[in-house]
Amino acid sequence: MGFPWENITGGAATVTLAIAWVQGDWSRLLLLRHFTRLWTVGFVLWLVWAVWIYPLFVSPLRHLPEPSKNHWLLGQAKRIFAEPSGVPMREWFVQPPCVCYEVSEIPNDGIIRYRGLFNQERILVCSSKALAEVLVTNNYAFEKPSHLRLSIGRILGIGVLLAEGEEHKMQRRSLTPAFAFRHVKNLYPVFWRKSKEVVRVMTSEFGAQEEAKVEVISWASRATLDIIGVAGMGRDFGAIQNPDSLLAKTYRKIFKPSRQVQILGLLGTFVPLQIITKLPFRRNEDINSAAAEIRSVARDLIREKKAKLHNKEQPDLDILSVAIESGGFSDENLVDQLMTFLAAGHETTAAAMTWAIYMLSRYPEVQTRLREEVRERLPSVDSDIDITSLDIDRMPYLNAVCSEVLRYYSPVPLTMRDAAHDTTILGHPVRRGTRILIVPWATHFDPELWGSDADRFDPERWLPSAGESGTADRKAASGGATSNYAFLTFLHGPRSCIGQSFARAEFACLLAAWIGRFEFALANPEEMDEKNVEIRGGVTARPAKGMHVKVKVVSGY
Repeated sequence: MGFPWENITGGAATVTLAIAWVQGDWSRLLLLRHFTRLWTVGFVLWLVWAVWIYPLFVSPLRHLPEPSKNHWLLGQAKRIFAEPSGVPMREWFVQPPCVCYEVSEIPNDGIIRYRGLFNQERILVCSSKALAEVLVTNNYAFEKPSHLRLSIGRILGIGVLLAEGEEHKMQRRSLTPAFAFRHVKNLYPVFWRKSKEVVRVMTSEFGAQEEAKVEVISWASRATLDIIGVAGMGRDFGAIQNPDSLLAKTYRKIFKPSRQVQILGLLGTFVPLQIITKLPFRRNEDINSAAAEIRSVARDLIREKKAKLHNKEQPDLDILSVAIESGGFSDENLVDQLMTFLAAGHETTAAAMTWAIYMLSRYPEVQTRLREEVRERLPSVDSDIDITSLDIDRMPYLNAVCSEVLRYYSPVPLTMRDAAHDTTILGHPVRRGTRILIVPWATHFDPELWGSDADRFDPERWLPSAGESGTADRKAASGGATSNYAFLTFLHGPRSCIGQSFARAEFACLLAAWIGRFEFALANPEEMDEKNVEIRGGVTARPAKGMHVKVKVVSGY
């Protein structure tokens, strides 16, 4: 429920003028005094209504199941702010016999209400039917929150990820050819070459060391930034070779986990972005300077690509070429698209790589089995032989590990929507502006969807049983889940991730190259218990202190 600035201000001004007219006193001081008092009274009355009366006694959602132990003013906000994104929600609707969290389920028919800061209502979408309504059948009735679009839009641009309504439909239609599988399959050699490059550079840096210590996030981000540069824009940013390249430094600075990110995000729920961006936080300075640098790089890329197309050179099949030739974007629209794919296109895959290395370090038997498949099916990273999409398709265990990592540690733990107008979910009335949460980190652990072992990391769930086919193959393709909506890493429907095929292919190639050459183990043995890994982040979930591992070169590849 947003604060009605205009209504309260307009009402106070109207009554102030009426009082002045009745009294016949138009002195500025008296007008200001009346206006201030009336505005304050209006604000207090609205506060009492919005914080206590409406959510507790009037809201049509007040009868929905909700978590216990609500704070009288903060609701569940203290816990949500203190814990990793998605974890409280996971506990609220994960049901026995999943024992990863010792809590009881909240009985519900598909949605749960909880209260955030100042008792503002939030709806947690739990069931497949509810997810289908929000993501597919009624998807344009639920938009990304305006404060979120404007805040992360400073770095991501208002591209296809953040656009809404007809603008989103146009953008997605224009960009879809760049992400069609017939195009993505031609990029596998690019993914593999860059994967080999990062492995060779890492090997060279280790030198004669028998065992090196590595921070995974840094290497993964440099690799994925170069991949999106070459495959998406036709330019190699050189981040693998030079960790201090312009874009590598810029993104490292803005994606570094920070408490200020959470503070500013919380303020954005109630305070206009125009005010937040002026607050004297270091985070604001970093974002402003980074946005200027990224926009400058994007404009250079557009100029170069347009000149190439103007000279009638053979058109590239990268994202930027397709966007330009579609004719649907102005230069500033193109800048926004590039900002979207530069940031989202490398940060999410880098997060997936980080969690993959973490889980394979925790489960060395899975790592060993994966290495055996990689070495059996793919050429050495020291060779000049390229691979194709068929090579990756014929690696069932690699694909199973990738899918299980994306399930267990979805790079984006939750996504938010606001009701664009009065609507319903499963027949429950939802007022305009109500916040809706879709939480992969909760849904991916729901035993009703994934079985009693939902809390267990198990790539085998994505493999058919020996000697079986048909139904078993279909079950393995979904990880054994009972619904298509059980797997939310890329969402579903018209707002699903347009780059899903691109991201999966990139992830598989990178992971295969790394595991084929290296053996990983956690630098801190205490992190074998995932409760000892502090997670913090903005849009993506990252280890707050980085992911530090011990690395050995395994000879023979």
